[in-house]
Amino acid sequence: MGHVFASAVPSATTADGTAHRAPSTGRLVGLDLARGVAIMGMFAAHVGPDPSVGGPVGWLMEVARGRSSALFALLAGFTLVILMGRPRPHTGRAGRQAAGRVLIRAALLMALGYALVLLDTDVDVILSFYGLLFVLALPLYRLSARTLALIALSTALVLPQLLYLLRAAIDGGELADAVVGLDPLARVTGSDGFLELFVTGEYPALTWFPFIVAGMAVARLDLSRRDMPPKLAITGAALAVIGYGGSWLALHLVPGALAGVSAATGGGPAASAWWSDAVGEEFASGHPAWLLVASPHSQTTLSIVGNTGVALAVLAGCLLAVRLAGPRARLLAPLAAVGSISLTAYVAHILAIRLLGSVGGEEWPALPVLLGFAVVAMAAAVLWTRCFRRGPLEHLLHGATRPARWIT
Repeated sequence: MGHVFASAVPSATTADGTAHRAPSTGRLVGLDLARGVAIMGMFAAHVGPDPSVGGPVGWLMEVARGRSSALFALLAGFTLVILMGRPRPHTGRAGRQAAGRVLIRAALLMALGYALVLLDTDVDVILSFYGLLFVLALPLYRLSARTLALIALSTALVLPQLLYLLRAAIDGGELADAVVGLDPLARVTGSDGFLELFVTGEYPALTWFPFIVAGMAVARLDLSRRDMPPKLAITGAALAVIGYGGSWLALHLVPGALAGVSAATGGGPAASAWWSDAVGEEFASGHPAWLLVASPHSQTTLSIVGNTGVALAVLAGCLLAVRLAGPRARLLAPLAAVGSISLTAYVAHILAIRLLGSVGGEEWPALPVLLGFAVVAMAAAVLWTRCFRRGPLEHLLHGATRPARWIT
């Protein structure tokens, strides 16, 4: 995720590697607002009521699942382009130093992600996957918006099918054990290492790569044009309709599709698989009909298209909200403040979940806990950002990248 967990006004870098503060703009505040929305979505997914409660609350809880992480991935791509120079990509020594900073951030995020996994919460920690995605996307930072969009589209079309085949091939376990046994990352972290990061994990790089590339494409657009956010919103809505609507049509028109999905998930509610994780979050490699679903964690082409559409629409809405708010923009400040220190907010909420689990187990009522998380996060973020440029973890992450200035 890298610098997606960064200040709304990132530090630009001069040719000699020193940092200077970029001017604040509504576009960058809009990015922080979108990050804040994603953080609240993660709160909802991790501590909020179960979607089975039904009604408006249940619907909102279901919408938050998976789509918040996709929004973060798209914003990560946007921020990668900022780090590497926007609107003009860094070249020469400045480019090498910027790349060094990105690689250091990626390594630290991966390490932090594995550390959070050791807390043994129910949260599927995403930081390690985002760190890897930054490394994979880094070589693309000079490409144009059109080229990046084509890469995002082509990988969304191809990689889910590849992931399906790979997961089916290693389903027996022996091949996976052999690969893990040769992986030094697996030995160091006690995980399945790169196999988990690329294929078997909750956020496999093979199917999350299109999100970060789509964000890079957005970052290459001229968002100062007044017509750009509405165009992004229209594009996002169209992609959401294609992804979720296409899944609904496929599941109902392809003979045996609904039955196949239900069988692959052990009798899950296949009728909602076109948009809801109620069908199950595990990637079902046992039946090809699974490739027709669009539930947020299904790792299919249609889910990537639909989730990207939602992420674009949310980003466009945040950009428009900041523009239209004018003098009333202070009303958006608490949520944008959370977005500006989102790495700290993300890690803190996992620590809080671990603490609550230790002292209360499942006795805590979900909706009050969710509201408490939101209020505390916004209040703390507002107070912190009034005194400091970066959040605590953002400051440490920024300081850790300083050795990159010695790259020649």
